[in-house]
Amino acid sequence: MTTDKDTLRERLNEYYTTIFEEKLIDEIIENGILRKIESNELLIDIGDKMTHIPLILSGAVKIIREDEKGDEIALYFLEKGDTCAISFINCLHKTESIFRGVTERETESIFIPVEKIDEWLKNYESWRHFIIDSYHMRLLEMVESIDSLAFMKLDDRLLKYLKDKVKVMKDSVLKITHQDIANDLNTSRVVVSRLLKLLENEGKIKIRRNRIIVDHI
Repeated sequence: MTTDKDTLRERLNEYYTTIFEEKLIDEIIENGILRKIESNELLIDIGDKMTHIPLILSGAVKIIREDEKGDEIALYFLEKGDTCAISFINCLHKTESIFRGVTERETESIFIPVEKIDEWLKNYESWRHFIIDSYHMRLLEMVESIDSLAFMKLDDRLLKYLKDKVKVMKDSVLKITHQDIANDLNTSRVVVSRLLKLLENEGKIKIRRNRIIVDHI
């Protein structure tokens, strides 16, 4: 008979056994909570107190920043093998989240309770390396986001956004509205529609109702 812990071990073995030592895997199984989250669900919101951190097993999570006016911009995506390094700081210092995380597609994740985070940092070298590597990756993604905002024209940002979206969704047919794109890029729907039409005229995409086909990118 298969138990929840057996299922959790099986899912961890698909990725994390090459990262964590066996004893840490055992602790994750003992303390972690396995959850499956539907697409477009809120994983964490701005102002939330962090009680657990997620280890992504499958799917994708979009990390969003919001300004004082309520305008949003998508910063980066978390995928299989990722975690949100910023959430470690929130957990350790018991501070509120400054980001919003929303699932892009059905996502499976193991949630680790906050009280284990510091303990494992002291006890497991692989956990320390994982946290440092996660910070490094998120820092690079943040710098890339800043560079895009500072140095790229909006049409280039849109093209990059579509490429990233295809990679994350693992599908060249994106079920997304022009308004969704505008929200993620912090611009207007009218501007996005105009730029998408230009990309279509260049043969890079095909526009359908609430879908964008990006086979040619």
